[in-house]
Amino acid sequence: MAENSHRSLAQETVADLPGVKSVDNKLTVKNAAPENSDAWLADKLRITLLFHRSVSAGKTDVEVKNGAATLHGVAVSQAQKELTTQYAKDVDGITDVKNEMAVKEDPKAAKRTTGERIDDASITAQVKMALIFHHSTSFLKTTVTTKNGVVTLGGKAKNTAEKDLVTKLVQDINGVKDVKNLMTAD
Repeated sequence: MAENSHRSLAQETVADLPGVKSVDNKLTVKNAAPENSDAWLADKLRITLLFHRSVSAGKTDVEVKNGAATLHGVAVSQAQKELTTQYAKDVDGITDVKNEMAVKEDPKAAKRTTGERIDDASITAQVKMALIFHHSTSFLKTTVTTKNGVVTLGGKAKNTAEKDLVTKLVQDINGVKDVKNLMTAD
């Protein structure tokens, strides 16, 4: 299952690039940890944190033992620490979260440099990964397009709560300037 989601995401990301006419996907995932193992859950949690601009994935160390995650590292605010905890709790398979991150306020929170800006294809890939990993969203029923940092969502949501959740998840992804959620709720 994990291998299929990685293959599918890679194929969809490349297929959305300008000039691509078809994709012959022969990717295989090597040395992947068994699904739902502690190593697999830790990787899944690290990847999830990477997609959220409100947390500092690079300064967060993740350990998982028997499904329980322990977070170490540095947060720039108490709010960031709490948000990191919430994102960790949202990862399907994580049974408990202990956040031992230190809070060190950053007096000069700098704006992103040109090198840190993310292109549309990367944003689309991040959105798709966020929807795959969040257990309360219908990835297979959601379409994603990005143009100049504006993400347009289509497809069907189970209800208005899921539609609102998808919007919130997408707004928190690095590089997203705006979200147009055109999803219909059943």
